[in-house]
Amino acid sequence: MSGVLLHVTSLPSYGGVGDFGPAAYEFVDFLSAAKQRLWQVLPLSPTGYGSSPYSALSAFAGNPDLISLERLVQEGWIAAERIEGLAGHDGPADFHAASTLKIPLIEEAAAKFLDSASDETRVRFRKFCQDNMSWLPDYAMFNVLRRRFGFVSWIDWPAEFAQRKHDALTAALTEHGRELAIEQAMQFFFDEQWSSLRTYCKARDIRILGDVAIFVNYDSADVWTNPNLFELDAEGKMIRVSGVPPDYFSASGQRWGNPLYKWGELKERGFDWWVARIRRSLALYDMIRLDHFRGFEAYWSIAAEEETAVNGQWVKAPGLELFQRLKDVFGELPFIAEDLGLITPEVDELREHFGMPGMRILQFGFGDRASHLYLPHKFVPNTVVYTGTHDNNTTLGWWRDGATADERAGAQTYLQEIEHDGEIVWAMIRAAARSVANLCIFPMQDILHLGSEGRMNVPAAGAGNWTWRYGRDALHPDFATKLAALMEMTDRDGYVAPKVEAPAVVA
Repeated sequence: MSGVLLHVTSLPSYGGVGDFGPAAYEFVDFLSAAKQRLWQVLPLSPTGYGSSPYSALSAFAGNPDLISLERLVQEGWIAAERIEGLAGHDGPADFHAASTLKIPLIEEAAAKFLDSASDETRVRFRKFCQDNMSWLPDYAMFNVLRRRFGFVSWIDWPAEFAQRKHDALTAALTEHGRELAIEQAMQFFFDEQWSSLRTYCKARDIRILGDVAIFVNYDSADVWTNPNLFELDAEGKMIRVSGVPPDYFSASGQRWGNPLYKWGELKERGFDWWVARIRRSLALYDMIRLDHFRGFEAYWSIAAEEETAVNGQWVKAPGLELFQRLKDVFGELPFIAEDLGLITPEVDELREHFGMPGMRILQFGFGDRASHLYLPHKFVPNTVVYTGTHDNNTTLGWWRDGATADERAGAQTYLQEIEHDGEIVWAMIRAAARSVANLCIFPMQDILHLGSEGRMNVPAAGAGNWTWRYGRDALHPDFATKLAALMEMTDRDGYVAPKVEAPAVVA
């Protein structure tokens, strides 16, 4: 099987940010024509500062930016003339325009929905609210209060709200009832549109691979609602935070700054918060990529007052107990482990115990001998191979701007198909498709032969990330035809050959 990595925001949708509208359906048609069986997306959560899908306001809610205005018009929740004059289909994603222009229109549509929805639609809405009662009211309240207090972090709200005092929340429920209902209706819009798109995918034998980040953002509904599940002091401030230690790429490591879980508390509660989180994720996706899988075996713990990750320490996590609990609840776990970086035998043992495939990135394979585990001759079938990920440069960008002379020479030796720059892309795609890995995934930028201008994310960069979108005319049918032929030849197109009986043996 093979698939394509493309975040929804990278679609050339009307309104300046990719969404669940017509461009999404055109992309699914492209996947089908290219005989791709998987669409991988980044987290679909509402984003906070920096618009990073990995820095979300909620691990459960959907990002309202992804709601299609065109579909709201089709459904009668907003007049067509109301959406005229927004940012167009081309150019980088404009998150500022989405928050200042698009979101108010979606709120307007939600208000009309609350006032005039049919009885049949109200039944669906009530069922959605009931099914998501464990997180939806708290998320709605968090969003309303966040707006009321000028979008500062919840820790800086008035104490009675930061500490979730009953009287304060009850008063807010009365004062902001209409706003709370609008927030819930917007989540219903998200759910309905995403469900329709998934149904369209399923009819074309395309599955969705989602993404679950191990940690959650401090300024999130999750931490505000469940402070007892995180390493916070009595005032709600973080005691220790997440990150990774110094390595070859960074002498000071990476201080991510997410609050750490109180794993002991979670374990005593039967990992109920994680069960709820995975239940919600399985309602959104067919398969799940677990980001920073290494942290489920042991995580790098840094004192909150430290400015870098240098003085952290490894702390064991109850990954075995957590995944066993999830398996008891959900059965077989459709997880892919993001096991990149410094991986110990214990991490491999945890992944293999539950049969989760690990990841291999071809761009990483052409350095010294230690890097060769990322090359196809080292793969085992239970592997997912990528030419690159959202955190890497595109293949062409890597070749032109990032690969060392030794890496370029190694690629020439290994692939033996590169006479000019443009050939590196399909050489890498062919190498992935020909491998024994059960699943190979290509970033859309590689299919489109884009250079560094198509890069999605530069880790630790302060600005400019997550904005790439492909143009309206980018999905040329020749790309689909060429990819489909490769999928047929490498048996990744989903075709199941009929069983052939062995000829009878004549004595």
